[in-house]
Amino acid sequence: MAEQDDVLHLIDDTGAAPEDSSARKWKIAVIDDDAAVHEGTRFALSDYNLHGATLEILSAYSAAEGRTLMRDNPDVAAVLLDVIMETDVAGLDLVEYIRNELKNETVRIILRTGQPGQAPERRVIVQYDINDYKAKTELTADKLFTSLTAALRSYQQLERMVQTRRGLEIIIDAASTLYDFKSMQRLAEGVLTQLASLLNVDCAGILVLRDDGAPGSEFSVLAGSGCYSRFIGTTSSKALDPDLRQMVEAAFQRRKNEFADHRSVLYLRTGSGREVVVLLQAERQLSDTDRALVEIFSSRLSIAFDNVILYRQLHEANTQLEDRVAQRTRALMQANRRLSAQWLRLQRANGFKNEILGTVAHDLKNPLGVILGRTEMLTELIGAGSPKENVTAQVEHIRDATKRLTSMVDHLISDAMADAFDITIRREPVDVAALVAEVADSNLPSAVNKQQAISVSAPPNVVTMCDADRIREAIDNLFSNAIKYSPIGGKITVAVTHEGGDTVIRIADQGAGLSPEDLGRLFGRFQRLSAKPTAGESSTGLGLSIVKRIIDMHGGHVTAESAGPGQGSTFTVTLPATETT
Repeated sequence: MAEQDDVLHLIDDTGAAPEDSSARKWKIAVIDDDAAVHEGTRFALSDYNLHGATLEILSAYSAAEGRTLMRDNPDVAAVLLDVIMETDVAGLDLVEYIRNELKNETVRIILRTGQPGQAPERRVIVQYDINDYKAKTELTADKLFTSLTAALRSYQQLERMVQTRRGLEIIIDAASTLYDFKSMQRLAEGVLTQLASLLNVDCAGILVLRDDGAPGSEFSVLAGSGCYSRFIGTTSSKALDPDLRQMVEAAFQRRKNEFADHRSVLYLRTGSGREVVVLLQAERQLSDTDRALVEIFSSRLSIAFDNVILYRQLHEANTQLEDRVAQRTRALMQANRRLSAQWLRLQRANGFKNEILGTVAHDLKNPLGVILGRTEMLTELIGAGSPKENVTAQVEHIRDATKRLTSMVDHLISDAMADAFDITIRREPVDVAALVAEVADSNLPSAVNKQQAISVSAPPNVVTMCDADRIREAIDNLFSNAIKYSPIGGKITVAVTHEGGDTVIRIADQGAGLSPEDLGRLFGRFQRLSAKPTAGESSTGLGLSIVKRIIDMHGGHVTAESAGPGQGSTFTVTLPATETT
């Protein structure tokens, strides 16, 4: 028989007040194939209350129902689980499912069995991730209360740890983002966004700044969200609603954080003496963990605000310095006309310095890649004892690539020595079809290394007035990109046509394709696209800008088309067949 203290008494619920559905409840799952156990558990725990929260008891009458219940209710705090249901180990299998498949490590599991001999307590405790193991005969009302209370407290502590870890991760991620902002308004917007993410709630917020920190001085609204967004840009406290103005002014006077009901007020003072107040109106009252995380987050914000202020001051100093330099420069130009031309040349040279260096780094890699590939093929031919003519052919390819490399270096040196706007195109009749076939052949080793096929379709004698070396450089860049961004085993298709007095070259690949954002900035300098090389190749972000510049100088144009990511892309180069005037 149960002890006298364990006797359950009926509770007179006549005229009881209706239960507040909005009050917090602990969610408990009872999984047992005996309906009487469910009824007895509900009766025994009918008046349970812990930290002002009552219970919401969910029932499942088999292990299969228990799987569905636990999958649909990840916020269950504790499970009262029967061991023997459909099978002798149905409850133990459900424990494995909860821990290993659902990855739920916070829910507390109390095993209850009516036949403890079939699942020995020691073995079960050791082999399964459970928190308590009780025989149904020993789990009296008081002991059920004790076990459940211990489980809920453990669950509460684990939940706090999970929330704290998540909050600290958000704070760490936010630190790098907030310190990157260079304007006060962007920083303020970022602070409100990160606070909402940190608390994991939708909230209205407002951030105000007082520059001089003097009591009674005016403040400005830098950012607002939700119902407070209409105050953005307000520079006078009188423009705020009276109750809102009163809360902000009280925060400046109090000079400390305050948490009350659904409203939180944060105060911080920067190292430069400026004061910031953040007011948040959340849907729920913040927990102790939330408040601790907000305190940590706000303590790091003063550095971010000072960083923006210092950046603004530095920018203003740089602007003043640039103005003084410009004034001195104009004075020198008036004093010495002959130095003016040299100064202009120096400015132009400085503007194109990075482009020339980037061009050297990018364009020299393609011929060097050809030389390396042909050298590897030559080594294999020599090792295999191939005929002399095969070896000679590879040597000729290496010699041609070396000549192109030397010519390219000459061009780059010439461009670097000359004014960037004075670079000229040397036009001559060029068989573009033969030139494209030659470039395709020189890139073949790189394609073979990735098991790619190159198909060239070009009618003979497609003669165009152009600079052969420059056009070869542009087409070589497009070939290199197609190989670089196409998958292993892909196919690259090249077609040369003569359309309405223009020579058209189309290079299509089966690569990663281009997003609409990529297409909008495709031909800019130092651009990094969403697609990545398929074999870890490097990219400077200059190749396509070089192609566009060369084609523009010929009076033609280059375009790109793609059905979207993963759909490949087609680059089309259009050149006037005759010289344009």
